[in-house]
Amino acid sequence: MKQQLIRNLSLTAVMILAGAAGAATTTRSLTDAEIAAKAAREVRMYTRYTIWDNINIGVRDGIVELSGQVSQPFKKQDLERLSLRIPGVTGVANRLEVLPLSRFDDELRMRVARALYRDPVLSRYGIQSVPPIHIIVNNGRVTLEGVVNNEMEKNVAAIRAASAGLSFGPVTNNLRVENPKRKG
Repeated sequence: MKQQLIRNLSLTAVMILAGAAGAATTTRSLTDAEIAAKAAREVRMYTRYTIWDNINIGVRDGIVELSGQVSQPFKKQDLERLSLRIPGVTGVANRLEVLPLSRFDDELRMRVARALYRDPVLSRYGIQSVPPIHIIVNNGRVTLEGVVNNEMEKNVAAIRAASAGLSFGPVTNNLRVENPKRKG
């Protein structure tokens, strides 16, 4: 009788532990918005993410869509791999464009960065680990991506980028304004 009781208690303990382990591994699935937030964090924390890269993230039904441009081929694969490790991700649509590797484009990037971040209006952005103004150079064509505080900063950035010289054609200014001036 005593052995039967010990055997039953042991069996009960095993069942309780198995149930607890099962409950611990059962997690709720993440929403697309939560996956997007985690993917954005992974991009920001990626040590090779620079002002020469522009990465946009979208999520639909657990599939992360990466779009934009990266300055080195390995970054495209790294970002896809990082996205796949996020819980709840069922796939990655990697539409990142790898910018051409060009010494001329590299020099133009540096000239534009110096022109932007040496300007007194924009210099405060240059002290951040990854400044919010991204400089995309594709075969001598300059595009500004990212966000600035106001319309004046957006305009100054375009003027400074254009004054850096060497670009083929006008600067495309896709900067978004965080605090637009209210009309009315």
